[in-house]
Amino acid sequence: MPNPIDHDRLDQALSLLARRLELAQSEPMRLVVCGGSALIAMKLRRRTTRDIDIVALLSASHELVSPDPLPSSLLQAADQVARDLGLFEGWLNNGPSRGDGGLFQMGLPEGFVGRLTEKKYGQHLSVYFIGRLDQVFFKLYAAVDQRDGTHLSDLKALHPTESELEAAAHWAMTHDVSAGFKMVLKELLTQIGHESVAARI
Repeated sequence: MPNPIDHDRLDQALSLLARRLELAQSEPMRLVVCGGSALIAMKLRRRTTRDIDIVALLSASHELVSPDPLPSSLLQAADQVARDLGLFEGWLNNGPSRGDGGLFQMGLPEGFVGRLTEKKYGQHLSVYFIGRLDQVFFKLYAAVDQRDGTHLSDLKALHPTESELEAAAHWAMTHDVSAGFKMVLKELLTQIGHESVAARI
């Protein structure tokens, strides 16, 4: 069974990935990371995860770039790290921004880049973890879209304010404009005690 990723293993995996990229004389990689690994790295929640979700890449001039597809040199290095540390095979992936309906493709929240926190792993790897507000946006959307209890638990752990939830709800509805999504979104907001937000959207 693959090893779960906690705070220490996250740092270990990314440090090893950086060394693998350096050995391969790869171009520098700048990864924008969301999801559970970002929650762990930013100490917003204590838990484990099985993967690191890349929502975007950054260019040398710090412009957001689609992560679909991920560079082959990055994937090769990640495969080696998976074998070295006994990680889940797809531990480094672009799942959140894969395909036409991905988060990057549909549009990231306003001010997104300004809320990133950078951590450098040598000369060949920089990781930018998303901010708390963007976690609220993504987790609310994912909790409705995927009906996954983990996303809802993460959302509650972030203790979002009413204004944050309302902004997140309006953003989520630009990603799924269906009446069904809005109905489930309202139900979820009511379930977590924010009936007033549900009434306003």
